[in-house]
Order: sequence, then C-alpha cells, then structure tokens
Amino acid sequence: MRIDDLDTPTVVIDLDRLEANIARFQAYLDRHGIANRPHIKTHKIPQIAQMQIAAGAVGITCQKLGEAEVMADAGITDIFLPYNILGAAKLERLVALARRVQVSVTADSPDVVTGLGAAMSGAGLELPVLVECDTGMGRCGVQTPAEAAELAFQIARTAGLRFGGLMTYPSSPAIGPFMREAVRLLRERGLPVERVSGGGTAGMWHAHEHPEVTEYRAGMYVYGDRYTLRAGALRLEECAMSVLTTVVSRPTPDRGVIDGGSKTFSSDLLGLEGYGLILEYPEARIVNLSEEHGVVDFSQCAQKPAIGERVRVLPNHCCVVSNLFDEVIGARRGEVETIWRVAARGTVR
Repeated sequence: MRIDDLDTPTVVIDLDRLEANIARFQAYLDRHGIANRPHIKTHKIPQIAQMQIAAGAVGITCQKLGEAEVMADAGITDIFLPYNILGAAKLERLVALARRVQVSVTADSPDVVTGLGAAMSGAGLELPVLVECDTGMGRCGVQTPAEAAELAFQIARTAGLRFGGLMTYPSSPAIGPFMREAVRLLRERGLPVERVSGGGTAGMWHAHEHPEVTEYRAGMYVYGDRYTLRAGALRLEECAMSVLTTVVSRPTPDRGVIDGGSKTFSSDLLGLEGYGLILEYPEARIVNLSEEHGVVDFSQCAQKPAIGERVRVLPNHCCVVSNLFDEVIGARRGEVETIWRVAARGTVR
C-alpha cells in the first residue's frame, strides 16, 4: 500500500528519518559519555522504545505509571518515572511494577518520600529515588541545593528507599551552579551522587556543555515538530512525523478547510503562529481549529489547493498528536511498511 491510498487524517512516520534521528542522537551522547534515557511520552510505542534501546539507550523515561506498565508489558526492564507518585492506588501499582522491572522515581518533598518509603519497605523492596530540582522551569522541584541535599539525606535514611541522584528539567545554564553545589554538599557529608539526570529536546545538542549531567532525557528528537524546528534541534528534512489531511472545503478564494482540527493536532501553539506547517504550502497558515476542522489562510500562496487535495502537516507539538491517535503509519519512500499501535496513549494515570 502507498501513502496515497491512506484515509485521512492519519499520522505518517518516515522510517528512514526516524531511524536516522535515533542513531544520530545516540552517537552524540556516546561520543560525550552521557547515558541516553529517552522519553517515550513522545511516541508511546513499545517498538520505537525497543529501537532506542537497541541503538544504545540504557533504559527509558515515562511520565505516567500507565505508560511504564505498558512498556514493562512489552519487555522493557529499566524505567525512570520522574514524577511525584502519591496515593494508595498509585503506590500499590508502583510496588507491582518494581517487582517486575528496574524502576526509579523522583521526589521533591518529604511527603512524597514518606509515602514511597512506607510502600516499598512494606513490600520488602528498595526503590532508587532521585531528588527533583527546579533549575528554572518553575514547575516541580526543590528550590535550592541545600533543600536538595536535605531531601537526599531523608531518602537515604528511609527504609525501602535508596538515594538515586539528582534530576532536573530542562537542562539550562542554571543547572551547573545548582548541581555543583548540591553535589558538593552531599559529598561533604559522605553521600555519593551516582546519577544526575538532565533533559529536553530543545537543548539536546548542548548536553555536553553540562559536565554535571550523567544521563539525558529527550523525547521529541525521534519525530520532530515545529517546536523542535524553531529550537534548532532538528532541520525540516529530519522531521519524521507528518499528519496527512485532505482539503475538504474552499469556501472563499483564500480560505480552505482541512479534515484535521483540535482532535487531530490539539490546540498547542507553544509560542508559534498557527497550528501547524503545511509542507506543500509553507506560506499558508492554519489559523483556527474546531474539533474536526482546520481553517487555513492560503492568501499568501501563489498556488492554492483544490478540494480533495491531500496535504501533509508538520504539527506544532508531536507528543500530543501521538496521544490523539490509536495508530500511526510507518512508511518508507512512499510505501507503507508497518502500522504501529500507540499502545500507551490515554494512560493519564
């Protein structure tokens, strides 16, 4: 089957580009002695995670327990969950996961540490816990190196837990001073730091500029999107994901409508203008989304599409597109080669 035979809207992954992206970033990290722990929330597909591990990744990163459970079911045995896990239901699932695979998590407060310790010690397990540090994101994370050290010592003295290192997102210039001071405070008191986990696709080619970082988490590099394009992480010819759509209406000479709306692309703008880049008409702008319609301004295009024409859209944010489709098409040079089920989509808990 050829791509031209596919119904729309559908997500198409260029397999040559996907494979090249996995190999290129792995080679970069290998060259600089940094462990690769890719974030699978971008693709949510066990087969791609296995490709990343086969290329040299030490394990994977998941953002939710549901993702981790799917990946464990697929035979992946080293999983990092950089998320505060709270509540009896989630802790019970975490214990079950830790019985099956090597898992590590993060914490940024004594409350999280206490819950993790009670669950793990009660199960007779030991769980590596990294301290999440806020080095500028303004989301989760302890606020100072002193707080990081204090929480690390609480982890180390809690039954059922082992201090696993430090974690932050994204890797930025602030990471150096913060991590150096935290590591100094810990080593002065005899607590080694075995792992410093950084991440972020936007800054992935600068990972080697942070000598404190021992492993790196990036996700979007496998697919690419308009955000990674703007960040300079990938070039347009390296982006592997596109969404195939059909022009279903041309109500005015300058306006068109494609059969992809917010249920296809999401409403993420990420500071960009418009909701995606139409590859065949780069001067066009997707100016508005309803659930099943994408409204396109073609006024700046010398040539304009006809009703029924199929166009490929590079989305603003590939991760959310993955979570909106049950399956994606893997193609090579216009021919469909595989269909992957997005096995971890919808796993929001």
